[in-house]
Formats: sequence, structure tokens, C-alpha cells
Amino acid sequence: MLKRYRIYDWWWNHKRRRTPRNEPPRGVLLISSGGLGDTVLFAHVVERFAALARDNEPVDVLLRSDAMKMAFLMPSNVSAIGVEFERLRRDMVYRREVTDNLFDTHYRLLVHTDYLRHPDLDEALAAAAQAPDAAAMEPRPWRKYDTLLNRNRGLYGRLFDSGPPNLNKVLRWAKFADWLTGTESPPPVCRVAGDILAPDATVDGPVVVIQPFSAVKRKQSPPALFRRIIESLPAGTRVVITGAEHDLEANGDYRPLLEMPGVEFDSSGFANLVQLLRATKLVISVDTALMHLAVAVGAPTLCLASAAFVGEIIPYDPTITPANAHFIYRPMPCEGCLGECILPAEDGMFPCVARLDEGLIIASVGEMMAAKAPAQ
Repeated sequence: MLKRYRIYDWWWNHKRRRTPRNEPPRGVLLISSGGLGDTVLFAHVVERFAALARDNEPVDVLLRSDAMKMAFLMPSNVSAIGVEFERLRRDMVYRREVTDNLFDTHYRLLVHTDYLRHPDLDEALAAAAQAPDAAAMEPRPWRKYDTLLNRNRGLYGRLFDSGPPNLNKVLRWAKFADWLTGTESPPPVCRVAGDILAPDATVDGPVVVIQPFSAVKRKQSPPALFRRIIESLPAGTRVVITGAEHDLEANGDYRPLLEMPGVEFDSSGFANLVQLLRATKLVISVDTALMHLAVAVGAPTLCLASAAFVGEIIPYDPTITPANAHFIYRPMPCEGCLGECILPAEDGMFPCVARLDEGLIIASVGEMMAAKAPAQ
């Protein structure tokens, strides 16, 4: 069935192609429509794409509105634009407003940085901009949309073959940026520049930050494991459990952890947590956005990971892993499934999460608590 927004898009773009734009095109638009974690990772390569600007041209990066919570990681020469992707589907007035603004800005160059693209969302934005020069990677195969994605290849004057589907996301971006700029740069280490971050918080004694929550509940380790972790910490350690308020509502079995001595809950936003993360002795997190942020800002970080994104995201490729990042996951024959688990859940968890070695986790926590923190 033909979606109504496709009809609108066709008509609006038809009119735009016949609309004269008297000023020469100027500026670079980068489209990066991943989620919060992807936006942290993209911050490690955005300067490489920003180098495509000419003569002090402005550089804009288009993010999903929910990912704007990580926009503070972008360098000062890059401006972030937030777009509500779900609203694009249902609100044609909003869709027209957003696409008109992209067209009116009259970018000289558009770079779609996503390997996974949606033909009716981020690619609709690329089509509306009608930049005279546009580049992208060959899209990830997606059976549901392959026909439309292939049709949309005509949106881009340049397409880059970035490699097989299971390739580290940051290295894929780096390869693409090198291809566009005609350079060959070393792999980017996953740390952001300290000068864009707030200074460390002042803390009395050791602080451990724990993020046990995930949008995908089956990626969460059980409360009993976090209780063991907290009980293993040196006396006097302050423990801060982070998450949104709704995380506690949706995961009531974690609430008793807050009754343990020295444990508190902090629902601050990501930008407000940076000072604490930079001062913490250790961050323990499932593989979620907070974990990527903690690594990026230099906090000693232990990730309790599923095997779902092995090869693409977690663990990080050794060439891009900073000294403060540590990962524990259970190798599986089916690893790299991208969350499409083919195995039955075990105690409500992905099997690769349920089978994490608790003894190894407790030992790793002890070693990291005893270690000297890596230089910021």
C-alpha cells in the first residue's frame, strides 16, 4: 500500500526542483540518524567529515531528536539539528516544515553517514535537501526496504562500498571519511576532546556509577549480580545508580538496591552526568548509551555486554579502544545477531547475558577498583 507521505514527498520535491535558488549553495549537511549510543560513537569521527567544508562553510549534523541529548559532544564547529522521526511519519505539516527548511538552507554538500538507512525517513530528508553534491555508503541490506533503497541510490552522486555487514561501526565511518577526503588517517580512539567537557566533579572518597538498565530488558543483568558487586566494593564507597525515573518504575526488582548502605539514584541527563563520570573510580554498565559516554569522557568503564553486537559495536575494535574501556561478554556461536536473538530467553535474559561469568565480573571490579585510573 502506498504511504501518503510518499505521495506528498513526490509532489513537494517536484515543486522544489522547479524553484529557483539564486544564491550559490553553501554548507555541509551530515545526516546521522542513529540513537544515543550511535551519536556518542559518531562524535569520534565527526571532525573527519567536517573537514569536507570549504572556506569556513557551516557544518550541520542532523540527528534524531532523542539523540540530541548527546549533541553536547559535537565540536564547536559543528551545529546539531534535531528532527522527530516518529512525527515525520504522521504529521504532514511537520514533515513539510522540516523538508522545506532543508531545501531552503541550500547545502552545497550532503553526506549521509548511516549504513542502515530508512527510505521514508532519513533518505526522505536527503531527497528534500537537493544538494548538488551528495554522497553515502552503499546501504545495509534490508529485505523489507531493499527495493526502495535501491531506487534511492539515485539521490547520491557518490556511493562508497564500506565493506561487509559485520564491520565495526566507527571503523566503517572512518573508512568512509577517508574515501571522501582522499586521506588515510589512523583509526580514531574512542575518546572526546577534554576541552569540550565540563570539569571533574569534586568528590569525597571513591564513587562507583552503575547503569543496570537497557531499553531492551533482555540485555539487563539481574539485580542479584549488582548486589554482589556493591557488596564487594571497599567500605565507604559511594554508589550511584543512574537511569531515567521510568527505569525504576519499569524495573521494580532493582529498587531494593537503593536500600543498601551508600547507594543512591541519579536521574540526571547525560550532559549533567559528565562531571560525575569524569570523577568516578569506576563505571559499571550494560551496553547502552551511558556506557559509550563513560568511555568517551575517560571514566574507567566495565561493560557487561551481550554478544548481540560483536563485530559491529561491542567490544570495541582493539585499534579504537582507549585504556579506560573494558568489556566482558560471553562468546556465542550466534554472536553478532544485532539483537535478533534466535534462542529462548534464560531467566528473562538473552542467553549470552544470562551466562556471563559472575566470578569474572566480581574479580574485574576488584582489579579496576585497585588500579590507578588512566590519565584523562
